[in-house]
Order: sequence, then structure tokens, then C-alpha cells
Amino acid sequence: MGYQTIRYTEVDCIAVVTLDRPAVMNALNTTMRAEITDAVGRAAQSARVIVLTGAGRAFCSGQDLGDRASGSDLDLERTLAQEYEPMLRAILAARVPVIAAVNGAAAGAGANLALAADVVIAAESASFIQAFTRIGLIPDAGGTFALPRCVGMARAMGAALFAEKVTARQAADWGMIWEAVPDDAFEARWKARAAALAAGPTAAYVRVKQALRASLGNDLDAQLALEARLQGECGRTADFAEGVAAFLEKRPARFQGR
Repeated sequence: MGYQTIRYTEVDCIAVVTLDRPAVMNALNTTMRAEITDAVGRAAQSARVIVLTGAGRAFCSGQDLGDRASGSDLDLERTLAQEYEPMLRAILAARVPVIAAVNGAAAGAGANLALAADVVIAAESASFIQAFTRIGLIPDAGGTFALPRCVGMARAMGAALFAEKVTARQAADWGMIWEAVPDDAFEARWKARAAALAAGPTAAYVRVKQALRASLGNDLDAQLALEARLQGECGRTADFAEGVAAFLEKRPARFQGR
């Protein structure tokens, strides 16, 4: 598939999906949502880690309100169900780790696109804003699900109601994201993190994601049973055998992702 609004590269088992509409701060239109959905699905079949990032000074400014003749022409319920949901589900269902490398502003649906990733690494100059109430809307693109689970109800409610900017450092302190990195070290950091995951025990990462996401809806008995089953599967992988051998031989493990 030839992409118009994103760039896709895959090198050394690392797939990088770059939102590439810098003139509009990488605002999400119909084409971009479809292309992100396609690219993430494609990457999940061949790569061992996926990175989402933005071109230019922003990560993603959210819904492109110029994508229709006027805002009143936009059927938000249909757009969320038919365009946003498949994109978010592709990210959440990706079998390999997904990193959001937030290089700049992440606003509205752009903020929640980042929060759909497994790990969020942000430049210190980046920011997150639930801008929805500024135009009379509620947080969407999974924001009402992700925010309370990331930062608790009090901070989620404040972020949604006041629509104030949350700095990358503040987001890290709140537990909204994994880390905020000085701008001059940002690209090197996310690339190093991606390389580490790409060289890691992919079969275990698949099950880490499965277990942690399931825990949000499981009781203790169900979660313990799931842990036992998934750990049994890990114990039968080549990477587990290699990890044990490397430990006993006092050398770095050479994981093959299987």
C-alpha cells in the first residue's frame, strides 16, 4: 500500500510509523486513520517492535476539523466507530510492543492515540492536552478508558474538564507516560528503547501485554489462572531456553523472538 499521510520504514525488526502531515500538526483525517490502521497491522506481522511518531514539531493535533466542509458535517459517532475504533484496536491488538515516541504536542485524539501505545516516551518539550471541552466535546479515541487507568479519576477528571496542557514531565510524574526525555536526547532514547525490545524475547512480550491488559477486567482467580497458562507457554519457547542457558553461562542472551 502506498501511503499519502504517513511514512513507513522497517529496519532491523523495528517498524516506524511516522505521521506525516506537518503543515497541520499531523492532524488525523480519514486517510491518515486508515493508513495508520493498515501500517500497524502490517508491522505486527513482521516487526518485533512498532514505533509511532510525528513529523515536524507536533506528534498529532487530533481530529482534522478541516476534513469536512464544516464541523457540522462531521458525523462523530460514525467516525469514531468506523475510523478511530479500528485504528485504536489495531494498536491495542498488535502482538508486539508499541512505543509512542511523542516528539511534540499531542492534543485531543492525538493525545489518546499516544496513550493507546504500550509505552510512551516523550520529549520534554512535548505536551498532552485533552482539548475536547474547548469545542464542546468529551474525550474520545479511548481517552475516557485510558486516562482514569493511567492517572486516577481525580486527575483524569481535571484534565478532561479544564482542558489544560499537561507537560511531558508532569505526565511522567503522574504516571500517564513512561518517561520524559531531554529534547537533545529524545531521538537516541526512543531508538535505543526500540532496539532493546526488538532484540528481546518477543514471545514473552506478547504474553506480558496479554496478561496486563486482561488484568483490568479479571478478578484475582481469573488472573492467576491466566498467569499460569501464559507462563507455561513462555516456558516452552526457545527464548526461555536461551535465557536460562545465557544465565548459567554468564553471557548476554541472544533471543530470536520465538
